[in-house]
Amino acid sequence: MYLEIVSPEATLFTGEVTAVTVPGVKGEFQMLNNHAPIISLLEEGNVKIKGNVTVDKNYESKFTKDANGDTVLHITSGTVEMKNNRIIILAD
Repeated sequence: MYLEIVSPEATLFTGEVTAVTVPGVKGEFQMLNNHAPIISLLEEGNVKIKGNVTVDKNYESKFTKDANGDTVLHITSGTVEMKNNRIIILAD
């Protein structure tokens, strides 16, 4: 599935991933391939990305790797939309 992470400053990431976990307002949830369409508000926490993730050199400092090897981006708030195997995260 395709993931796009957009902040007010720039598009931080675009690419194919296998799973994305986000900090929803009612708890963390994960989206996998062919997930049902969803729109949700996000609260402060970590966006965890699974897959062969390559981050643009200009934004590498915003991302870390966790103990499982997942790519992690800390956000303060945002929204997520998943539809037709495309995830768009608008993040602060």
